Amino acid sequence: MFTKGQASTVKSLHDKKYRQNTGLFLVEGEKSVVETINSDFEIVTLLATRDFVLKYTDLIKSKKNNCEIVEAGEIDKVSTLETNTSALAIVKQKAVIAPDTKLAEQEIVLALDNIRDPGNFGTIIRLADWYGIKNVLASIGTVDLYNPKVISATKGSFTRVNVSYVDLTKYLCEVKTPILGALMAGENAHTYKFPKSGLLVMGNESNGITTEVEKLCTAKITIPAYGQTESLNVAIATAILLDNWKRNLA
Repeated sequence: MFTKGQASTVKSLHDKKYRQNTGLFLVEGEKSVVETINSDFEIVTLLATRDFVLKYTDLIKSKKNNCEIVEAGEIDKVSTLETNTSALAIVKQKAVIAPDTKLAEQEIVLALDNIRDPGNFGTIIRLADWYGIKNVLASIGTVDLYNPKVISATKGSFTRVNVSYVDLTKYLCEVKTPILGALMAGENAHTYKFPKSGLLVMGNESNGITTEVEKLCTAKITIPAYGQTESLNVAIATAILLDNWKRNLA
């Protein structure tokens, strides 16, 4: 059974300020919690149903997690998910240092310029994981990685993708490799010859890439439209561009 203190802590971690003050965050739902247990993130408290514990007994024991059995209804009451009747973990945040600017000479790095929607951010992290992108740079104006909606949307991929917050303009000024900006007007992504490595910059859902960052892009690429809609969702656009980039290298 949840103690009053546990319930209060969980609810407080819905709030960014409390997450920042405590250095903790929430992971919710069976898949995401299992991914976290299997990762190098430190779980402070695992609150799970008896069914979850029985299903993952060996895993929980091997990681020596502080696990407490609670009722499904108790988890559901304090969860940010529409339905969560399996598990919830209180986890320590990790300090991630921004990668050296030379890293983009060796691999593809994703840069996010003021992405505000938690679902989009989480989905982009999941896409990065799918396409083998290990490092994501987030501008200071990008939504908090540890927002419960972001973590939920990653489906556990946050455990494998390094996300670091940087002054994006300053960082890009020091990069000596191709910087590809996703823009409405640019070279056709279907025919563009992607480099072996570099940075892909994705912009804000409403305003796109900021003027300061756009000036630093060495190439502008666009996804050609065949219909009448004005724009694509940023997560969908990220998937299309990463797929084109990876296929170009195959």
